[in-house]
Amino acid sequence: MNFAAVGPLPRRELLGFATVGLLAYAADLALFTYLRGPAALDPLTAKALSFAAGCSVAYAGNALGTYRGRGGSPWRQYAVFLAVNVAGALVQLLCLTVSHYGLGLTSQRADTVSGAGIGMALATLLRFWGTRTLVFRNEGRVGSWTG
Repeated sequence: MNFAAVGPLPRRELLGFATVGLLAYAADLALFTYLRGPAALDPLTAKALSFAAGCSVAYAGNALGTYRGRGGSPWRQYAVFLAVNVAGALVQLLCLTVSHYGLGLTSQRADTVSGAGIGMALATLLRFWGTRTLVFRNEGRVGSWTG
């Protein structure tokens, strides 16, 4: 990711992506907390399920809001969006795995901080780049960062 070549980003796009991201994050965090707490699921299963919910919220918000009107096949966009978000989820799961199993930090709070905090922050950088550059790209070029 070459963030040095980003240049100015449209304010509407940044606000839209951030708003959608916050809604998706809230869905992910709420479900993860419930699944780790009252539902008593293991941390990786809880994270995988909460990811699916957050991903669905993010796609709908970006497709219908932030990036509406950008050309392209909805099926292609959806497939690439899922691939970008799976890559982000792997970042989150890696953070959770290292914390829970590698470092032995097994409390619900530690799992939440590593999976839904640190992991989410790192994954968000990857998702923003991928969503803007690969999923909802403008015709004739790969994202507005490269053209």
